[in-house]
Amino acid sequence: MLHLAVLLPFLAAGLMIPLTRRLPRLHTGWVALPVPAALFLYFAARLPDIRKGEPLSATIRWMPSLGIDLSFVLDGLSMVFALLISGIGILVVIYSIHYLDRGTENIRNFYVYLLLFMGAMLGVVLSDNLMVLYGFWELTSIASFLLIAFWNRRERSRYGALKSMLITVFGGLAMFGGFNLLYVMSGTYSIREIILQVQTISPEPMFIPAMLLILLGAFTKSAQFPFHIWLPDAMEAPTPVSAYLHSATMVKAGLYLVARLTPVFGGHAQWFWLVSLTGLATLLYGSFKATRQTDLKALLAYSTISQLGLIMCLLGLGSAAFFFRGDVGAIAYTAAASAAVFHLINHAVFKGSLFMAVGIVDHETGTRDIRKLGGLMSLMPVTFTVSVIGSFSMAGLPPFAGFLSKEMFLAAVLHIRELDILNVQVWMLAFPVIAWIASVLTFVYSMILVFGTFGGKLRREELPKAPHEASPGLYLPPVILVSLALVFGFAPNLLSHSLIEPAMLSIYRGLGDELIPSGEAFGVSIHFWHGWTPELFLTLGIIAAGILLFRGYRRLRLLNKESGGRNYLSRLYDISLKGMESGSARLTDLYMTGSRRHYLLYIFGFFILALGGTLLLKPGLSFGLKTYAPVSFYEYVIIAVMLGAAVAVPFAKSRVAAILLSGAVGYMVTLLFVLFRAPDLALTQMMVETVSVILFLLCFRYLPKLKPERVKARVKTINWIISGGVGLIMTFVALAAMGSSPFEPISEFFLKMSYSQAGGKNVVNVILVDFRGFDTLFEIMVLGIASLAVYGLIRLRLEPGDSASRSLRPALLSKADFPARSNDVILRTMSSVIVYLILAFALYLFFAGHNHPGGGFIAGLMTSAALILLGFVNGLDTLRKALPVNYRIVTAAGLVIAILTSAGSFAFGAPFLSHAFGHFELPLLGDTELATAVLFDLGVYLAVVGVTMNMITTIGRDR
Repeated sequence: MLHLAVLLPFLAAGLMIPLTRRLPRLHTGWVALPVPAALFLYFAARLPDIRKGEPLSATIRWMPSLGIDLSFVLDGLSMVFALLISGIGILVVIYSIHYLDRGTENIRNFYVYLLLFMGAMLGVVLSDNLMVLYGFWELTSIASFLLIAFWNRRERSRYGALKSMLITVFGGLAMFGGFNLLYVMSGTYSIREIILQVQTISPEPMFIPAMLLILLGAFTKSAQFPFHIWLPDAMEAPTPVSAYLHSATMVKAGLYLVARLTPVFGGHAQWFWLVSLTGLATLLYGSFKATRQTDLKALLAYSTISQLGLIMCLLGLGSAAFFFRGDVGAIAYTAAASAAVFHLINHAVFKGSLFMAVGIVDHETGTRDIRKLGGLMSLMPVTFTVSVIGSFSMAGLPPFAGFLSKEMFLAAVLHIRELDILNVQVWMLAFPVIAWIASVLTFVYSMILVFGTFGGKLRREELPKAPHEASPGLYLPPVILVSLALVFGFAPNLLSHSLIEPAMLSIYRGLGDELIPSGEAFGVSIHFWHGWTPELFLTLGIIAAGILLFRGYRRLRLLNKESGGRNYLSRLYDISLKGMESGSARLTDLYMTGSRRHYLLYIFGFFILALGGTLLLKPGLSFGLKTYAPVSFYEYVIIAVMLGAAVAVPFAKSRVAAILLSGAVGYMVTLLFVLFRAPDLALTQMMVETVSVILFLLCFRYLPKLKPERVKARVKTINWIISGGVGLIMTFVALAAMGSSPFEPISEFFLKMSYSQAGGKNVVNVILVDFRGFDTLFEIMVLGIASLAVYGLIRLRLEPGDSASRSLRPALLSKADFPARSNDVILRTMSSVIVYLILAFALYLFFAGHNHPGGGFIAGLMTSAALILLGFVNGLDTLRKALPVNYRIVTAAGLVIAILTSAGSFAFGAPFLSHAFGHFELPLLGDTELATAVLFDLGVYLAVVGVTMNMITTIGRDR
């Protein structure tokens, strides 16, 4: 079921467009809403098992030889995030239904992107395999890019989307390197198995580099200083996106990764200092910058950075427990991690409600500028109430849940003073001091948000719209969220027993069973009153200093206005990006001359140096000529004809002659395959050559007339050197590969295992659809992309005034270049019979291919040849009318069938692209062997037909 939970949003995203087309009157949001609702109910129903310490797991073998499996685990930590992703997802969808304009917005795409992001985030928090986690991690960056750039006509939206993707993808690539270093040390990508090997891999020299690379990914994703600069610019996204991505989900991915890998790295001082100090610096910087904002969403953006820093700092402090591995003293330091989990939930609740409230203010007044707002308290009472509860919870005021987690934070920074790491105990005083200053600033920007927007005097003349309260559909989601802030404040142990304690077990399971045998070791109990504790006095000081600073902050120049333009780090990003673009452009101009000859020289020159150097430096020139079979007379003749045709190509006087000579080379290779008794290869080569020659001839009309050119002797000499070098190198490589390989030929394996493991006697076809099925799958994907590229280029419409348009349009529109139909009476008569013979032979090749010469690839080419013959004889327009088929859809259908067949093995617990076969008693046919590889071959067949005919009909259309 965990796999289905992750898959559900992706399936819903794929079905969103056809469903909404069939239900045009139904808002797209109502179609998307059941997805997060079903997910939330599913995860909530698993809470009793998780509370008992019984995590749910499911594994589907994917690429076992590489250690990559679709392995998902639902434990205490992933449960917290799964409920946030699905629960807040419900409210965001409801909010979006009333926030986005159905008439002017492309809301169908919006919900597709939202569901893609939801599925990617679930994949991140549920994946146990690091490579699968990385795949979902990068998918969140792509989906968030699409959501942030939803209003793509705005330059600032495009800028913010690109900035967020570049920074997070940069961190993701660094994290990818760290994951691979962990694999090199541990031999597994499984997080659970790596945790079991911590004592073994910790002394490894690659352990600290892996830690640094992984933290780089976590810090960029969770907007930690100095990588925070993408988050304020991402606020150009619609408010529902900000409420979902930048308060509850995406920015929490880095926090999740740090918490998940704390059992791996937690016992190292480097982890403690990097995580806790980076979080502390981010907390202080974000809270300071938030007080200087005049835009409500910018204020919330920096407040989000600040709160993320607070949680990151707590996770770092909580890792101190691992310094006492096996000692009861470790429990004292786990309180910081419990505070991190509690505040993570609280932050999602109050920050999500505040983003929605700010969205309502913007929606109903037309502005988010605090300098123009004020006096909205009586006009927007519900929104004001939501903002008060959310802001006061963010400020850490009672009786809201934020007060409790802020108290736990202050207690953690006070308690950490007792820990001496690397003999720097005196520096531990920085934690409570900076935490107190940042908390004062948090109080200040929380008050600015509330009273700067709703207090003071109403300035109607400065508002683009007449202010009024929002519709119930807009304020219902934030009301639900702030209600949770109250519930969690008055009954915090609802969370401590159901979510926080299981999450603590997940984070600290590396401490040893003798210390933490069960959940009672983390008996988290949260109460309002703990007596006159130091953290309570700190809170009173925060409130007092915050009130004084808030009342006088307008008089302080430091806090009075936002610094001009973007901050220095953003400027550095802009300068660096422009520098890289201009530098790459100058470098590219050095070799991108526009000359195809130059490009071929670069490619083939590198080819000669790389392979030639390898053959010279390595013992690769021992050919073993005695092992080769003797060459027959017929082979000599074929090779002579082939060489003659190849040599004649450069001297051809016309392009038609060059094309026909190239085809002759291919057909001679076909004859060689026939002599070598390789019917599959001969058929494939023959059909490829036939289709290729036709494509060349069709492309011929797009090219200018071939004119003889005078070539300098120096140019000819270089050409001869390069072409001769490539020929010699390829000859040496072929001879060396056959005569000096240190390995046993793999052909013996295929011959022995073809039938026993794949149920096929045709080894060539079995290799294509089973042993090397990945290659075939990727090949048809590449062919499909190439055919779409051809279609797009040919269908491109240039502006009438463009010089390229004037030179291209006559070639496109001339009917003289390509006759509408053949005038050959004999050909037209015989084709009516020949076509059926070719199609019948194609079907035979398809069904016989698993045990006899043939297969889906050859059958697809043969079918295409029959259709091409029909098109040439009767005209392509006539063919399109007789067979009104969209070949791009045929290509897509083939790819879908191939992928679904490959993934169908998951249902039987087998790796991706595993096939099965067996013998069945069928009516009339008797004992019949059936193999699932035939379905995969059907996908290949359809893809080949679609690709070939899409190119033919696009390039050679009659007009």
